[in-house]
Amino acid sequence: MLKSIEHKQLAETVSRFVAEEINPFADEWEKAEQFPSHELFKKLGNLGLLGVKYPEEYGGLGLDFSYSAVMAEALGDCDCGGVPMAIGVHTDMCTPALARFGSDELRREFLAPAIAGDVVGCVGVSEPGGGSDVAAVKTTARKQGGDYVINGSKMWITNGMMADWCCLLANTSEGAVHKNKSLIMVPMNAKGVSRQKIKKIGMNSSDTAQLFFDDVRVPVKNVIGQEGLGFTFQMLQFQEERLWAAANSLRTLDRMIDQTIAYTRERKTFGKPILDNQYVHFRLAELRTEVECLRALTYAAVNDYVSGKDVTRLASMAKLKCGRLSREISDSCLQFWGGMGYTMENPISRAWRDGRLVSIGGGADEIMLGIIAKLEGTLPDSRR
Repeated sequence: MLKSIEHKQLAETVSRFVAEEINPFADEWEKAEQFPSHELFKKLGNLGLLGVKYPEEYGGLGLDFSYSAVMAEALGDCDCGGVPMAIGVHTDMCTPALARFGSDELRREFLAPAIAGDVVGCVGVSEPGGGSDVAAVKTTARKQGGDYVINGSKMWITNGMMADWCCLLANTSEGAVHKNKSLIMVPMNAKGVSRQKIKKIGMNSSDTAQLFFDDVRVPVKNVIGQEGLGFTFQMLQFQEERLWAAANSLRTLDRMIDQTIAYTRERKTFGKPILDNQYVHFRLAELRTEVECLRALTYAAVNDYVSGKDVTRLASMAKLKCGRLSREISDSCLQFWGGMGYTMENPISRAWRDGRLVSIGGGADEIMLGIIAKLEGTLPDSRR
């Protein structure tokens, strides 16, 4: 495991921030279906928590991705899933390609303010008819003079209602679907950008939007890296997103088990604590073991990623497993809470609703299985 002194110090800082700045307001933000992202992000930025892995010259801490994973795990102390997700989108999903491949000018214009917490970012990949099929995106960005003119829409955009800019994947040419796309930085105050809030069954404290682009003009210089490499860059961003999701799930899963142990120890049926039933304490032991297995897999993948290895296989496995466990553990724990587990304000029911997204967002379980199967050589087209 990573857990150096520096990792532990970072985790303690994040957990303290969660306890002081997030959890006291989580219920309020859940009801409002929005949290004060600019205010909260500025506080995070002041602590250096929005750029732990990014270069110091842009305001980051200059550390490696293992610190992002540790921060993601510590954010699992939050009493809701929406706020950590919004933070993770900003730190590890809409900024990796910008930081790695963007020009110095782009990084100073978009990355540095994001690290400082002065702006909120989002990433525009999924579309109403596309979902996890990234190659099928229809949004276009056609050159006119020194500008791209963007038309299309994006769906399920976390931070979409509050974002100041979007890292947008669009088709910039005709031809092969894996080679005709580019990532483009789009200011959300540009003429022709509009947004519509999406109501969800969970992750309620985090805003989610559908974005519309109607003849939106941005300078050609806003393309990240080289035109036509957007699909490749987005696949690299997905690696960090999936590792972040796996790491973020760990403490959330542990907390569900902890809360269920505490409740079933106090709650009695037929004259004895629910926890004293062998099925209950055996099941909780089994679930805890599953979490530790996921923790080992996740940090093995993180270590490999930091070492420069290809982690497509392990990251896909970790993402698949964290989604499956989010469903399995929340459902099992909710059952042991009985009727109380089915009430809206119960922490397990909230985790049950929030955690259902993990098997869908950032690449659905079926996409992860397809990637793993291909790498294992079990798909028909991978055996040729």
